[in-house]
Amino acid sequence: MASPSRRLQTKPVITCFKSVLLIYTFIFWITGVILLAVGIWGKVSLENYFSLLNEKATNVPFVLIGTGTVIILLGTFGCFATCRASAWMLKLYAMFLTLIFLVELVAAIVGFVFRHEIKNSFKNNYGKALKQYNATGDYRSNAVDKIQTTLHCCGVTGYRDWKDTNYYSEKGFPKSCCKLEGCSPQRDADKVNNEGCFIKVMTVIESEMGVVAGISFGVACFQLIGIFLAYCLSRAITNNQYEIV
Repeated sequence: MASPSRRLQTKPVITCFKSVLLIYTFIFWITGVILLAVGIWGKVSLENYFSLLNEKATNVPFVLIGTGTVIILLGTFGCFATCRASAWMLKLYAMFLTLIFLVELVAAIVGFVFRHEIKNSFKNNYGKALKQYNATGDYRSNAVDKIQTTLHCCGVTGYRDWKDTNYYSEKGFPKSCCKLEGCSPQRDADKVNNEGCFIKVMTVIESEMGVVAGISFGVACFQLIGIFLAYCLSRAITNNQYEIV
């Protein structure tokens, strides 16, 4: 058993560890709130786009909501464990952080490996959405209109893709293909955007991948800091039989 004088000397070190870990846990908890908010926003605003990418992609908002909820609960548990200075609770906290880190790492690897399949899936589903397009408020048709209006594009690879659709044979080009707002393109190719949407969408996605990768790397490193702090505090408490009076 450690002497009282030695335990007294280690108290400032352990207090410092506790303070830093509490700050870390609070920031970690905030990231959970942000993920939860982004998941809810994605479910409300971006569900149509996810459905164009892949049928299973509609679950992405639920994954974010679930991850955010888990982080909020885990952050609350970490704060309680730190305040109680419980060695076994801190070890459990570090274990959960490690598990989340591994899940994020596997998800990043899977996303990188299957990135080409994601592109092909979007291209195929976008083509199917064009063939089934109608102007009556269908969710995929709305997604097509939003993409074409926002990115100033028309069709998958170009406006000619519309000529193979039933909608074009009946009514011509949709208004979302217009170069200018309020035009009525009908069958006049001079009034529609020439560029296809697939290349533009992929350009936007690839341009943001660097930012996403950087944020993901930062979050992963941030969790490693939490694992280290929780483990060090737990070990210090165990080795020195530290107790809060």
